[in-house]
Amino acid sequence: MKHKDHYDDQYVLTLAEKLSGVFPSFDAAGFSNELTGTLEDKELFGRFDCIVDAMEKYLTADYAENIQGFYQLLGPELTKAEGMFNFGWWLWPIGRYVERNGNQDWQVSLAFLKELTKRFTGEYAIRSLLKEHPQEVMEELVLWSKDRNVHVRRLASEGVRIRLPWSQKLFVALEEFDLFSEIMTNLKDDPEKFVQKSVGNNLNELYKDAPEKAEWLISQWQKTPSSKAQEWIIKHGRRNQK
Repeated sequence: MKHKDHYDDQYVLTLAEKLSGVFPSFDAAGFSNELTGTLEDKELFGRFDCIVDAMEKYLTADYAENIQGFYQLLGPELTKAEGMFNFGWWLWPIGRYVERNGNQDWQVSLAFLKELTKRFTGEYAIRSLLKEHPQEVMEELVLWSKDRNVHVRRLASEGVRIRLPWSQKLFVALEEFDLFSEIMTNLKDDPEKFVQKSVGNNLNELYKDAPEKAEWLISQWQKTPSSKAQEWIIKHGRRNQK
């Protein structure tokens, strides 16, 4: 089953029911009628955009109030590193809504994404916040890189990738390199492969745009005792180097 196939007419009805449960003024019938039969010919992100268009039309509260309502939809946290696409996939349009509108109140958005990523991921939504508030958001991600929750730590890395798949390039890793280095250094010995892959991918992408920075970062790591996690991350990061 392709990702896009999850977001069909039945999904619209289910989401409408969930939204009406936390937003008393939400017009579930209007929302559903507007979307039913319109998604089948669209690809994944086209479906998301149609759904978010309708959410923006039928959610009548202001942005911060809508976010408070979304908290009530999240459900239990994932108990393992894996599983976000198996259990949290239905939250993707919620993240897309934040991606589009998050800079209306970036601090409210950032706090919500920390909770969202414990159920699904905030890696796309956080990039719009990083574009507008790079230093402030990166400073928060330094803290997230030391969080006990594996999904929060992973987002601290994944969200700042230069070439995140399905997303526009983002160069905050270069523009805020000191903070980027601090995040990567905090994660270089992470025990979870889920996080290690993200850090390795970050390093690999850094090599493509600023290989001297990638080599400098590794040289700093190698001044202290290594670990199996760090060795794997460096190997993964250098996988395209001759």
